[in-house]
Amino acid sequence: MIQLFPSSQHDVELNLHRAHTEASVSVTFISSLLLEGSLCCYLYLAKLSSVGSISDEETCERLRGLIHKQVQICKRSVEVMDAVRHGAQLAIDECQFQFRNRRWNCSTLETMPVFGKVVTQGTREAAFVYAISAASVAFAVTRACSSGELEKCGCDHNVHGVSPEGFQWSGCSDNIAYGVAFSQSFVDVRERSKGQSPSRALMNLHNNESGRKAILSHMRVECKCHGVSGSCEVKTCWKAMPPFRKVGNAIKEKFDGATEVEQRKVGTTKILVPRNSQFKPHTDEDLVYLDPSPDFCDHDPRTPGMLGTAGRQCNRTSKAIDGCELMCCGRGFQTEKVEVVDRCSCKFHWCCYVKCKQCRKMVEMHTCR
Repeated sequence: MIQLFPSSQHDVELNLHRAHTEASVSVTFISSLLLEGSLCCYLYLAKLSSVGSISDEETCERLRGLIHKQVQICKRSVEVMDAVRHGAQLAIDECQFQFRNRRWNCSTLETMPVFGKVVTQGTREAAFVYAISAASVAFAVTRACSSGELEKCGCDHNVHGVSPEGFQWSGCSDNIAYGVAFSQSFVDVRERSKGQSPSRALMNLHNNESGRKAILSHMRVECKCHGVSGSCEVKTCWKAMPPFRKVGNAIKEKFDGATEVEQRKVGTTKILVPRNSQFKPHTDEDLVYLDPSPDFCDHDPRTPGMLGTAGRQCNRTSKAIDGCELMCCGRGFQTEKVEVVDRCSCKFHWCCYVKCKQCRKMVEMHTCR
């Protein structure tokens, strides 16, 4: 059960004052801070390729997309911020992969929030983005710990000794506890600040935690055998995170079965419950949402990020959401023949390279009207 712990009014005023006074902060950023349910704007860090490494406290002050408390965390943990930026890019890439065949395909903008107003609403799409974003920060920070990039953390030394199965814990177990703890402190702080509607903050916090649990529930044991001629006289094992694609697949599956909820007050505590009382209560690993999604069919210039499906490629033979009938929202599609160049007749040459020919062929491409 998630409860809200708002910050002081002083923090909000200080944040707004900073936003108005720093020359590097645009009007777009100020308005995005005030939007209800504004997406974790730290995803904008993925757009800051010109900044270089985040190596000192002054850089934290110049980073767009962070609220005051996140800037303070940045200053205390500067060495972790490059991993956070990598996590932001990881979240965007995974969102675009998982939604590549849907009407809304996680297209990004050069402003904040990076996905536009689409995810400022309490929809299933917003639920997915919050979950994948919280998971990506935990994943990237944990990976940085294990690779020795951070002084504050390393391998998980709590995993040691002999397991009940008889193998020896050794090697570098991923320090997922540190990654999850950092994600909770850095990502969730925005939802625990004032200016957010209680129901939307509860939704975001729940989905953030659901995203992190998608990593925890898919942790795996990897082993290596030691012995003469490859025998397994001694086996050493360590705990490892799953590939992030597997995390994305798990969260996408939760998106497909997300639960529509509403806020209810039980005593003095505000909680989220299924809007339909006949549905079973959601678990901590499920995604939840407050508002139905738009159809995403048409471009809406008043809603940044609502690009519509005109011009999108579709599958003429599919009956699923990537099919031309559903993707094009009944508007029809046009077909043209295009030339595609593929590698073919590949041969391995000793030693050691593969040489391929280039094959050209004409294929039909279908795009929505």
